[in-house]
Amino acid sequence: MEHKGLSTNMRRILLLINCLILAVGICGGPLMMRLYYVEGGSRVWFSSWLQTAGWPLTLIPLAILYFYRRKIEGSNTKFYFITPRIFIASFVIGVVTGLDDFLYSWGGSKLPVSTSSLLLAAQLAFTGVGAFFIVKLKFTPYSINAVILLTVGAVLLGIRSNGDRPEGVTSKAYILGFMMTLLAAALYGVILPCIELIYLKAKQAITATLVLEIQMIMCLAATIFCTVGMIVNNDFQAISREAKQFNLGEARYYTVIVWTAIIWQCFFVGVIGVIYCSSSLMSGVMIAVLLPVTEVLAVVFYRENFSGEKGLALFLSLWGFVSYFYGEFRQTKKQKNKSPEIETTTMHTESV
Repeated sequence: MEHKGLSTNMRRILLLINCLILAVGICGGPLMMRLYYVEGGSRVWFSSWLQTAGWPLTLIPLAILYFYRRKIEGSNTKFYFITPRIFIASFVIGVVTGLDDFLYSWGGSKLPVSTSSLLLAAQLAFTGVGAFFIVKLKFTPYSINAVILLTVGAVLLGIRSNGDRPEGVTSKAYILGFMMTLLAAALYGVILPCIELIYLKAKQAITATLVLEIQMIMCLAATIFCTVGMIVNNDFQAISREAKQFNLGEARYYTVIVWTAIIWQCFFVGVIGVIYCSSSLMSGVMIAVLLPVTEVLAVVFYRENFSGEKGLALFLSLWGFVSYFYGEFRQTKKQKNKSPEIETTTMHTESV
């Protein structure tokens, strides 16, 4: 599990696990953030900080992997794999991620949950374009079809949603939140291919340990960035006061923020894991296809109406998801068919 040369079956298992972790994060994260705002929370920098503050949790799988390697390799086991070059690149991307967290949190404080669909739609489009230019990702008819279907479905939810401005939000603040959300989508659409670029330019084996180390440094940098914002905005002094005024009570306030940090960490670990096992576009597709699930959960927990538009968006998203994976299946099958031919040609050349 520690080596890049994973078997196809092992890679698929790891991809499935990371997709499940990502599902927890992308479905639960926005709902927990909205719960914080709906029930009386108002600190945007604090909400941004919570998105990456769970980075110490990454130390748990890192410790497990270290002792696993130590059991096999003995006392000569390397404690970490990240190089100064990768550390700097990860830290820079982490700072940008912190800015993206702030933009997303600011937008989320002004917009209803259903509007997150527009964010996800734009993010998938930006991820596709970013992956094309940054890591030279080759599009197939199936991946193009998936991007179009998922984007149309998500935009349909955003434009046709009945969620008007939340109570107490002015028209100007709503429009600004809308633009912040779009900017956050564009920024994260660039961040995902940049993470993939780190893998491609690493000049060393990309192991599960290195992937987690990159993730931890990114979240640490983002947390430091948001911590500075919290200090400037006096958020640390306001937390205890906000907890006492929280609609669900002080104890549940701290429960909400702890679980928010944990669930958002699932999102970041899942994203970087999916990129490791597949590609940045795959991460974008997974985020988009989980959009309808988030919408259904919003209907259940926030009593939002499940309109015909949402049902159609669900259908389009599932269609796009199936299209993407069918394309991946055909590509894998094609590569397998080519392998025996290459081996036969090689053997014939050697015999001559």
